[in-house]
Amino acid sequence: MPRPAQFAAFLWLATVMSGPAAWALDTRRADAGLETEAALGERMNANTVTVVTGTPGGTYFRVGADLAFALDDGDNLRILPILGKGAGENAYDIRFLKGVDLGFVRTDTLDQLRQDKRLKNIERHIQFIAKLFDDELHIIAPKAVQTVGDLSGKRVSFDVKGSGTDYSGRAMFREFGVTVEAINVDQPTALEMLRKGEIEAVVSVAAKPVAFVAGFEPGDRFHFVKAPYPDTMNEAYVPATLTRADYPKLVGDEAVETVAVGTILGVYNSPKGSARYGKLVRFVDAFFGQFDKLLAPQRHPKWREVNLAASVSGWTRFGPAQEWLDRHREREVAAHPDLDRFFQSQLDGRAGKEEIYQAYLKWRQAR
Repeated sequence: MPRPAQFAAFLWLATVMSGPAAWALDTRRADAGLETEAALGERMNANTVTVVTGTPGGTYFRVGADLAFALDDGDNLRILPILGKGAGENAYDIRFLKGVDLGFVRTDTLDQLRQDKRLKNIERHIQFIAKLFDDELHIIAPKAVQTVGDLSGKRVSFDVKGSGTDYSGRAMFREFGVTVEAINVDQPTALEMLRKGEIEAVVSVAAKPVAFVAGFEPGDRFHFVKAPYPDTMNEAYVPATLTRADYPKLVGDEAVETVAVGTILGVYNSPKGSARYGKLVRFVDAFFGQFDKLLAPQRHPKWREVNLAASVSGWTRFGPAQEWLDRHREREVAAHPDLDRFFQSQLDGRAGKEEIYQAYLKWRQAR
């Protein structure tokens, strides 16, 4: 092509590229980019499950992080832990906050919610995926306070308002028949008030070992107060102990008697067929199917207490979780015909098939 013709062709191309045709091409490219961003956002929201945990450094926050580290699966499932106040407030977050799918609550949470006359059919809206571990009652007080009864009429801190300690701790004291002057301040502030003599005890209801408790320097002034389990106590609570292995600074050779309440992985009972329901099904599959990842040494030791099939009195298990357990139990029975005979030989009225099934699995793994 002669040089003038080449220049003319270049000039024409430059004109076209700066005109309506070029604008249309750029628009199509921009539209493609917007579609890509929209698809990315839609996929992230469809695959992300949120779990409301507890305060920084607490057990709930740590086990929530374990869920994310162990079960995140690229674009298929992402678990996003959210800081929370604890079990008391978590129940309301699960029930009402649109961005909250799961949360750590307790076996006594439904009793708590039933006391709120604003709430209706709470059992239908909040269900559970699995019973996890126990949260122990810790009472730190001067050594002159020997038992929980010695705190009658005294000023006692129950963590911040809305926390799990605020509800469960107060409920436990009622079960003991001990009335105190309850206040609500954060735990570091409460410990400082205890040192100054402004309060008589600090209460924490959390899974041992609790970091802020383990880090407390009692000197020769403070210790754990004994709270023996009374026969009349609500079935939501169980006997427990605090040992020297748990808290070397606060416990001597003799374990301290106390009580505990169960932690539950609660879930909003989303309608079947909804997008939210679909991602919760994926979470259930990952949680049960890959639970062994949560038993790794770097995970919180409380995971080793979990009996996935354990039922919880007064609670309904989330449909996909119950279906997963039923489906895999049937496969196990089919693969091991001696399982049903094992059930029948072990049933004694104190344990159900679910508990025995877990015992069988541990027995078989040890063979």
